[in-house]
Amino acid sequence: MKLLGLVKSFRVRPSIHKVIGPLQIRAFQHDFVPRDPKAKPKRYKYPQVYDPYGPRPPPSDKIIQLAERIAALAPEERRQIGPTLTERLRFPKLQSISTEGMDLGSQGGAAAGSAKVEEKKEKTAFDVKLEKFDAAAKIKVIKEVRAFTNLGLKEAKDLVEKVPAVLKQGVSKEEANDIIEKIKAAGGVAVME
Repeated sequence: MKLLGLVKSFRVRPSIHKVIGPLQIRAFQHDFVPRDPKAKPKRYKYPQVYDPYGPRPPPSDKIIQLAERIAALAPEERRQIGPTLTERLRFPKLQSISTEGMDLGSQGGAAAGSAKVEEKKEKTAFDVKLEKFDAAAKIKVIKEVRAFTNLGLKEAKDLVEKVPAVLKQGVSKEEANDIIEKIKAAGGVAVME
Protein backbone atom coordinates (compact mmCIF):
# COMPACT_ATOMS: atom_id res chain seq x y z
CA MET A 1 0.00 0.00 0.00
CA LYS A 2 2.78 2.35 0.84
CA LEU A 3 4.36 1.62 -2.52
CA LEU A 4 1.12 2.46 -4.30
CA GLY A 5 0.87 5.77 -2.43
CA LEU A 6 4.45 6.57 -3.35
CA VAL A 7 3.77 5.94 -7.07
CA LYS A 8 0.67 8.17 -6.96
CA SER A 9 2.68 10.98 -5.48
CA PHE A 10 5.19 10.85 -8.36
CA ARG A 11 2.48 10.81 -11.01
CA VAL A 12 2.49 13.90 -13.22
CA ARG A 13 -0.58 15.96 -12.58
CA PRO A 14 -2.09 18.22 -15.26
CA SER A 15 -1.76 21.93 -14.66
CA ILE A 16 -5.53 22.46 -15.12
CA HIS A 17 -7.42 20.25 -12.75
CA LYS A 18 -10.85 20.67 -14.30
CA VAL A 19 -12.40 21.86 -17.55
CA ILE A 20 -13.37 25.48 -17.21
CA GLY A 21 -16.93 26.03 -18.45
CA PRO A 22 -18.81 24.20 -21.23
CA LEU A 23 -17.24 23.50 -24.60
CA GLN A 24 -17.63 26.40 -27.03
CA ILE A 25 -19.27 24.46 -29.86
CA ARG A 26 -22.80 25.07 -31.04
CA ALA A 27 -24.66 22.60 -33.18
CA PHE A 28 -26.88 25.37 -34.57
CA GLN A 29 -27.36 29.09 -34.18
CA HIS A 30 -29.35 30.40 -31.23
CA ASP A 31 -32.13 31.87 -33.44
CA PHE A 32 -32.49 28.75 -35.60
CA VAL A 33 -36.02 27.44 -35.89
CA PRO A 34 -36.45 24.05 -37.55
CA ARG A 35 -38.60 24.07 -40.69
CA ASP A 36 -42.02 22.55 -40.53
CA PRO A 37 -41.85 19.36 -42.64
CA LYS A 38 -45.47 19.82 -43.78
CA ALA A 39 -44.97 23.43 -44.93
CA LYS A 40 -44.88 24.12 -48.68
CA PRO A 41 -41.78 25.77 -50.15
CA LYS A 42 -41.89 29.51 -50.82
CA ARG A 43 -42.46 30.51 -54.43
CA TYR A 44 -40.47 33.47 -55.65
CA LYS A 45 -41.47 35.57 -58.66
CA TYR A 46 -38.65 35.72 -61.16
CA PRO A 47 -38.72 38.00 -64.22
CA GLN A 48 -39.13 36.19 -67.54
CA VAL A 49 -36.03 37.85 -69.01
CA TYR A 50 -33.06 38.99 -66.94
CA ASP A 51 -31.98 42.50 -67.88
CA PRO A 52 -28.77 43.62 -66.12
CA TYR A 53 -29.55 47.28 -66.82
CA GLY A 54 -32.87 47.21 -65.00
CA PRO A 55 -36.32 47.95 -66.35
CA ARG A 56 -36.46 49.98 -69.55
CA PRO A 57 -39.03 52.61 -70.40
CA PRO A 58 -41.75 51.60 -72.86
CA PRO A 59 -41.17 52.50 -76.53
CA SER A 60 -42.42 55.83 -77.77
CA ASP A 61 -45.53 56.23 -79.92
CA LYS A 62 -43.35 56.89 -82.97
CA ILE A 63 -41.59 53.52 -82.56
CA ILE A 64 -44.89 51.69 -82.05
CA GLN A 65 -46.35 53.23 -85.24
CA LEU A 66 -43.18 52.31 -87.17
CA ALA A 67 -43.38 48.71 -85.91
CA GLU A 68 -47.04 48.48 -86.97
CA ARG A 69 -46.22 49.84 -90.44
CA ILE A 70 -43.38 47.30 -90.84
CA ALA A 71 -45.66 44.44 -89.73
CA ALA A 72 -48.25 45.52 -92.33
CA LEU A 73 -45.73 45.33 -95.21
CA ALA A 74 -45.64 42.43 -97.65
CA PRO A 75 -42.95 39.77 -97.01
CA GLU A 76 -40.98 40.85 -100.13
CA GLU A 77 -40.84 44.44 -98.89
CA ARG A 78 -39.85 43.31 -95.37
CA ARG A 79 -36.83 41.45 -96.81
CA GLN A 80 -35.60 44.70 -98.35
CA ILE A 81 -35.58 46.61 -95.03
CA GLY A 82 -32.31 45.12 -93.72
CA PRO A 83 -30.11 45.86 -96.76
CA THR A 84 -31.68 49.29 -97.20
CA LEU A 85 -31.03 50.27 -93.57
CA THR A 86 -27.48 48.94 -93.79
CA GLU A 87 -26.84 51.05 -96.87
CA ARG A 88 -28.59 54.13 -95.48
CA LEU A 89 -26.87 54.01 -92.07
CA ARG A 90 -23.53 53.12 -93.72
CA PHE A 91 -22.86 49.99 -91.67
CA PRO A 92 -19.75 48.12 -92.85
CA LYS A 93 -20.38 44.96 -94.85
CA LEU A 94 -19.77 41.78 -92.89
CA GLN A 95 -16.85 39.77 -94.20
CA SER A 96 -17.35 36.06 -94.72
CA ILE A 97 -15.29 33.92 -92.35
CA SER A 98 -12.79 31.64 -94.03
CA THR A 99 -13.05 28.00 -92.97
CA GLU A 100 -9.90 26.99 -94.82
CA GLY A 101 -7.83 24.57 -92.77
CA MET A 102 -10.66 23.84 -90.32
CA ASP A 103 -12.04 20.35 -89.94
CA LEU A 104 -15.79 20.93 -89.96
CA GLY A 105 -16.68 17.26 -90.23
CA SER A 106 -20.30 16.54 -91.13
CA GLN A 107 -21.37 20.04 -90.04
CA GLY A 108 -19.46 21.65 -92.88
CA GLY A 109 -22.09 20.89 -95.51
CA ALA A 110 -21.58 22.71 -98.82
CA ALA A 111 -18.70 24.80 -97.47
CA ALA A 112 -16.68 21.68 -96.67
CA GLY A 113 -17.41 20.25 -100.12
CA SER A 114 -16.17 23.41 -101.86
CA ALA A 115 -13.01 23.40 -99.71
CA LYS A 116 -12.26 19.84 -100.84
CA VAL A 117 -12.69 20.87 -104.48
CA GLU A 118 -10.21 23.71 -103.96
CA GLU A 119 -7.68 21.29 -102.40
CA LYS A 120 -7.93 19.01 -105.41
CA LYS A 121 -7.15 21.90 -107.78
CA GLU A 122 -3.59 22.59 -106.65
CA LYS A 123 -1.65 22.33 -103.44
CA THR A 124 0.76 25.22 -102.80
CA ALA A 125 2.36 24.35 -99.46
CA PHE A 126 4.23 21.08 -99.02
CA ASP A 127 6.00 19.21 -96.22
CA VAL A 128 9.37 17.50 -96.71
CA LYS A 129 9.68 14.21 -94.83
CA LEU A 130 12.89 12.23 -94.32
CA GLU A 131 12.04 8.56 -94.86
CA LYS A 132 15.42 6.82 -94.42
CA PHE A 133 19.17 7.28 -94.88
CA ASP A 134 22.34 5.21 -95.22
CA ALA A 135 24.14 4.65 -91.92
CA ALA A 136 27.44 5.57 -93.56
CA ALA A 137 26.02 8.90 -94.80
CA LYS A 138 24.44 9.92 -91.48
CA ILE A 139 26.85 12.83 -90.87
CA LYS A 140 26.29 14.23 -94.39
CA VAL A 141 22.51 14.04 -93.93
CA ILE A 142 22.77 15.84 -90.56
CA LYS A 143 24.83 18.60 -92.21
CA GLU A 144 22.25 19.04 -94.97
CA VAL A 145 19.39 19.11 -92.44
CA ARG A 146 21.24 21.78 -90.46
CA ALA A 147 21.73 23.83 -93.64
CA PHE A 148 18.06 24.35 -94.45
CA THR A 149 16.42 24.09 -90.98
CA ASN A 150 18.71 26.40 -88.97
CA LEU A 151 18.85 23.80 -86.17
CA GLY A 152 21.79 23.17 -83.89
CA LEU A 153 23.92 20.05 -84.19
CA LYS A 154 22.15 18.16 -81.40
CA GLU A 155 18.63 19.07 -82.61
CA ALA A 156 19.47 18.11 -86.22
CA LYS A 157 21.00 14.79 -85.03
CA ASP A 158 17.90 14.00 -82.95
CA LEU A 159 15.63 14.87 -85.88
CA VAL A 160 17.56 12.63 -88.30
CA GLU A 161 17.70 9.72 -85.84
CA LYS A 162 13.93 9.56 -85.38
CA VAL A 163 13.08 8.85 -89.02
CA PRO A 164 10.51 9.08 -90.54
CA ALA A 165 10.36 12.73 -89.50
CA VAL A 166 9.07 15.93 -91.08
CA LEU A 167 12.07 18.14 -91.84
CA LYS A 168 10.33 21.28 -93.08
CA GLN A 169 6.68 22.30 -93.32
CA GLY A 170 4.79 24.71 -95.57
CA VAL A 171 7.40 25.15 -98.30
CA SER A 172 6.82 25.77 -102.01
CA LYS A 173 7.09 22.97 -104.53
CA GLU A 174 10.39 24.27 -105.97
CA GLU A 175 11.98 24.59 -102.51
CA ALA A 176 10.73 21.12 -101.54
CA ASN A 177 12.24 19.58 -104.69
CA ASP A 178 15.53 21.38 -103.98
CA ILE A 179 15.64 19.99 -100.42
CA ILE A 180 14.82 16.48 -101.65
CA GLU A 181 17.68 16.63 -104.19
CA LYS A 182 20.17 17.79 -101.51
CA ILE A 183 19.10 14.99 -99.13
CA LYS A 184 19.36 12.46 -101.97
CA ALA A 185 22.89 13.67 -102.83
CA ALA A 186 23.88 13.32 -99.16
CA GLY A 187 22.65 9.71 -99.02
CA GLY A 188 19.12 9.99 -97.65
CA VAL A 189 15.60 9.48 -98.99
CA ALA A 190 13.10 12.32 -98.57
CA VAL A 191 9.56 12.65 -99.89
CA MET A 192 7.19 15.55 -100.46
CA GLU A 193 3.76 15.40 -98.82
